[in-house]
Amino acid sequence: MRPDLAGTDGYIRNCWYVAGRSEDFGRTLTALTMLEDEVVIYRDTKGRAVVLEDSCPHRKLPLSRGSIEGDHVVCGYHGLTFDCTGECVIAPTQLDNPPRRAAVRSYPTSDRWGFLWVWMGDQDKADPAQIIDIPNFDNAEWGKTPKGAVSMTCHYLYIIDNLLDPSHVAWVHLTSFAGAGTDNRPLDIEEIDGGVIVSRWILAEPPPPYYENMLPFGPTCDRKQHYECRLPATAINMSVYTPAGEGGSGKPQSPNAFVNISYNFITPIDATSSMYFWFQHRNMHATDTALSDQMFAGAKMAFQEDKDVLEQVQIGMDKRKGGYLNLGLDAGAMRFRNRVARTIAGETNTSPERDA
Repeated sequence: MRPDLAGTDGYIRNCWYVAGRSEDFGRTLTALTMLEDEVVIYRDTKGRAVVLEDSCPHRKLPLSRGSIEGDHVVCGYHGLTFDCTGECVIAPTQLDNPPRRAAVRSYPTSDRWGFLWVWMGDQDKADPAQIIDIPNFDNAEWGKTPKGAVSMTCHYLYIIDNLLDPSHVAWVHLTSFAGAGTDNRPLDIEEIDGGVIVSRWILAEPPPPYYENMLPFGPTCDRKQHYECRLPATAINMSVYTPAGEGGSGKPQSPNAFVNISYNFITPIDATSSMYFWFQHRNMHATDTALSDQMFAGAKMAFQEDKDVLEQVQIGMDKRKGGYLNLGLDAGAMRFRNRVARTIAGETNTSPERDA
């Protein structure tokens, strides 16, 4: 039987991953698993996020079963108390002789773009400047949808495969993103620093149902599908719509273009489950909250369709008795997977796996 697809062994550690929406974390202890690390998250008295290993060094009771006192976490078994750096600052049962090795790992954090980011690797390499930049985030002329979150019972790279595949919309998203040309038009693939872009222009065709009522032009249009993924697991899916005749490869962007960008942040939980966060950002109808809610509901429905398919893909690949095959449409995803494998190998000084 053929081995698993490239990149499935291990995780890129020296990167920022989204733990959740910033508002999901407060003055309570929240237990999460990220990259198979069990962590506990809370905010200190100044509102700063703290992420610690969720395991007291005494008998490994999860610290998330304890309590918060000021800026500290108190274990619910014998009261060992840990500060925001993970150091044990109080051992009530032996105040005169605190255990020297009582400490837990802490993880660097950053609140950015409405999400809480956690650095999962070497603390000394954590640089918030490496978090993705989002142009026009504070531009009042751009509209945003609410932030979404969903869990998926599949390996995170199956989600990335999907987000580098413009063709799947023709079958999976019939009532939303599907449209003429999404099933068979040629794809362009470009490797960039830290990622891969799969894109294509579809010219002079009706827009898909999701966008039909948003566009200030029609009934046909030129449409660009831009599917981009960056290490470790960030996807930028951009849809560009122009009046028919104003779009196309090699042309400057039309001043009449409607641009919608879906920012997707995927965080592995373990080898068979993932967290998926997103929001959409558009260059028109900035204050139309009803449209934002409509777009959010439509995207949530589409992502549920993806979830249903990808969870079955995970089951099918786990149960397979024979091999699998790749199609031409998988070329971008395979390039990304091989880049993931090389990066993991570079961090662990092992030979990268190869996709057979």
